[in-house]
Amino acid sequence: MPSYIETATEIAREAGGVLLQYLEKRPDFEVKGEQDLVTDADRAAEALVLEQLRNHFPSHTVIAEESGLHDRHSEYCWYVDPLDGTTNFAHSYPAFCVSIGLAHAGELIAGVVFDPVRNEMFSAEKGAGAYLNNRRIRVSNVPSLGVSLLATGFPSRKRHEDVNVYFFHQLGVKAHGIRRSGSAAIDLANVASGRLDGFWEFGLHPWDVAAGLLLVSEAGGRYTDMRGGPFDFNSPHLIADNGHLHEEFVAFVAKIFAGEITVPIPGLHRPVQDRY
Repeated sequence: MPSYIETATEIAREAGGVLLQYLEKRPDFEVKGEQDLVTDADRAAEALVLEQLRNHFPSHTVIAEESGLHDRHSEYCWYVDPLDGTTNFAHSYPAFCVSIGLAHAGELIAGVVFDPVRNEMFSAEKGAGAYLNNRRIRVSNVPSLGVSLLATGFPSRKRHEDVNVYFFHQLGVKAHGIRRSGSAAIDLANVASGRLDGFWEFGLHPWDVAAGLLLVSEAGGRYTDMRGGPFDFNSPHLIADNGHLHEEFVAFVAKIFAGEITVPIPGLHRPVQDRY
């Protein structure tokens, strides 16, 4: 079998170098859609990744965040996010990565997530485990939500319509803590490495999660949609965790979907100025 993971690792590292070059100066960015950002770094890194994939695997299909579908009618499909965490990057906040995942006939078989700031290369190949800088990684053993460290994200667009703030409040009180990195790929890599115990988010794209999902599963974790059903790239939401807390996680989220406010917002009936 061709060396997919080694090639993807080399490409991701080279693309990460491009991002660091742009980061040295305050990146220029433009708004696409309503709030989504795109920078020259996105475009430059994606162009590099696409060129390298064409050179190594010219018959493969590629789906990339900025340029969309490059269809070769192949059973092999690469999912490329050249800069996951664009908003962070545009503000020179050092939390972003390159994410490259490969599926064969719809099954994820290889993936890398490269954080160039920390020089951390997460990689996974189907059936071969997950690694961080060539060291084997495993999910955490944390057994329950009450002692878990979770992560989530919020969309850039139509934030006024986003329901995740309700889930954030409920889970924020239930869990030991919640982090928001601004990069779903980094969050999933951190679940795989045991730094985080679980992650959830709405409205993710295939290029956001393809590599990270393989990392989680190969590290011994579990993922489904937020209702506990099978997750695919058309699913509207995602839960990924260490597997030990998955059933409790899904059950707790089900209560939020049902409108059961298990943790009331303190003093919601009174104006803030009357409480402080």
